[in-house]
Amino acid sequence: MDGADGSCPASLSSPPPPPLHPAIAPLIFLLGKWRGEGEGGFPTINSFAYGEELLFSHSGKPVIAYTQKTWKLASGEPMHAESGYWRPKPDGTIEVVIAQSTGLVEVQKGSYDAENMIVTLHSELVGNASKVKEITRDFSVVNDGLHYVVRMATTHHGLQPHLKALLWKV
Repeated sequence: MDGADGSCPASLSSPPPPPLHPAIAPLIFLLGKWRGEGEGGFPTINSFAYGEELLFSHSGKPVIAYTQKTWKLASGEPMHAESGYWRPKPDGTIEVVIAQSTGLVEVQKGSYDAENMIVTLHSELVGNASKVKEITRDFSVVNDGLHYVVRMATTHHGLQPHLKALLWKV
């Protein structure tokens, strides 16, 4: 702030939001911030509940930026975080890259159904993971709520539910 009235100079003000790129228009139902609760489990860990926030944003490019963070419901202590990019294609397919705070990375491919507000992803590559071999993610918006299920396979267990949540736009 250097204006006599305490305002920011024009060069530091926020630019107007960019126009939506036509490539991501079919996934407009995802854009925005979502918050809610989920539960997780797997044969090798105890079941747990968590709070979560997802953010799907755009910069005017043909890609959606994705960030996610979770926390323990009782204490608010951070649990997990990940970020990446979603690249929808005109033919209804989608490519996704995600980097997790644990060091694990995912390259996923899948499909979307804009009319029914569904995205289905399946890992092509799970990198920097000694035990995780496969991950799927299914998202759907139903009655204004974003539902998702993450399934996982490891070296010792086949593909099965790991996480599920219901989030609401905030």
